[in-house]
Amino acid sequence: MSLAESVLEGNRLALARLLTQIENNTPEGRKALEELFPRTGRAHLVGITGAPGTGKSSLVNQLARHFRNPPDGKNPRWVGIIAVDPSSPFSGGAILGDRVRMRDLAGDMGVFIRSMASRGSLGGLAQATSGMVQALDAAGYDIILIETVGAGQAEVDIARLAHTTVVVEAPGLGDEIQAIKAGILEIADILVVNKADRPGAENTERALRNMLQLAHPAQRQSLHHGLFMAEVEPPSPQSEKNSWQTPVLRSVATEGIGVSQVAGEIDRHRKFLEESGDWTRREQARLGAELEALLQSTLVSRWKNTISAEKYQAVIREVVERRLSPWRAVTILLDGDEA
Repeated sequence: MSLAESVLEGNRLALARLLTQIENNTPEGRKALEELFPRTGRAHLVGITGAPGTGKSSLVNQLARHFRNPPDGKNPRWVGIIAVDPSSPFSGGAILGDRVRMRDLAGDMGVFIRSMASRGSLGGLAQATSGMVQALDAAGYDIILIETVGAGQAEVDIARLAHTTVVVEAPGLGDEIQAIKAGILEIADILVVNKADRPGAENTERALRNMLQLAHPAQRQSLHHGLFMAEVEPPSPQSEKNSWQTPVLRSVATEGIGVSQVAGEIDRHRKFLEESGDWTRREQARLGAELEALLQSTLVSRWKNTISAEKYQAVIREVVERRLSPWRAVTILLDGDEA
């Protein structure tokens, strides 16, 4: 039985093996993903991002518990969690801190938690994250929570992968203005002020609401979609009426306060995407971005096989000594021209 077939039969050990193969970009992992790809496209991908210290891991933990054990007892969902941890600059591995925080989910067979190292990837998302998402999707997980490193301005990369992006803020961090600089507000489908029992929560919520009102709702949505779409149509009265209004919610994740409201807005956003047609557009954009990234990495790998290490180092020395510009160096390396 192949690795992909074992995953489809619900073998958790096989799924863990596959995720490792994907993270290490092995031929076995790529082959399994090819077999599994027709089974993907059903899961709701939810990105959880925000600055370090806002309580993202605690919120993810509580959201997973909510989706597994809904208050009405109906339709418990299978939850996959991908937590992208910062890489050690020495070992290249992840500290796996999120697994420590989510120990109470460990005994639930309907929850699968995977920590992975960012490996220096911009935006806190390792390139293998998309493949891991597809594996969990094919394995039958209904909702996949993707928690990012919280690295700052490059966090907008999460919007290229997720259907729904939840941005977590916290009072007292003084990063409301930083959120604007980072483009965080433009990518937020849902804003959560976590640790709302702390002083200053009302001020943080008010500041975020005021910032959202500074931009025209339809224009703000266009900016969000502008991450993916080459063309942005001018907003019409109808698009204004049907545009998604980003909610600002409060929560105290460590105590479970406000978590059901956040989960409700996540479900409401999925319904909005499906009814408006944005679900299909975001899927197309997500897969297009993934294809482009694969093309880039594949072309670079092929190029490296066509050039000797000696010539590459010689060109680098020319650049370092300022006898060759980087642009001319690229031409030489790609076309084989002489300096």
